[in-house]
Amino acid sequence: MDKMALDLQLNIQIGDWNSLQPDARLIRTLVFVEEQHIPETEEWDAEDEISQHFVMYHDAQPIATARLLQNRSIGRVAVLKAYRGFNIGYKLMQAIIVHAQKQNLPDLKLSAQLYATGFYERLGFCQRGDIYDDCGIAHIEMFLSLED
Repeated sequence: MDKMALDLQLNIQIGDWNSLQPDARLIRTLVFVEEQHIPETEEWDAEDEISQHFVMYHDAQPIATARLLQNRSIGRVAVLKAYRGFNIGYKLMQAIIVHAQKQNLPDLKLSAQLYATGFYERLGFCQRGDIYDDCGIAHIEMFLSLED
């Protein structure tokens, strides 16, 4: 896939669960439930109904998603396998950070899968605390201050 052509055809939608559920659910099912074998009972929770959702599209196809919880925690960051390696996740995270800054949030946090800590560090997040297990996958808490 041509990176330049991909860049020109990306679009991010921000909305509630009711408006973005079909596309966010599709991506999360493929990435977390099917690829990473997260049980569906662990993937779907009450936080979806009260979170801000982000879905990235390429040519009207949903390719990446994430959510921002009311406690300023970013979660369920997922990019479809065919679109990894094109900075899609980075662009999605940048959009969430800009959105949070516009909302005057003081900081953001997330629970990173251990292999992805370098990705989040490039966005300015710092590791905090100890490694822990979540659904059989090693995670660590990460934090980003949005204040000067």
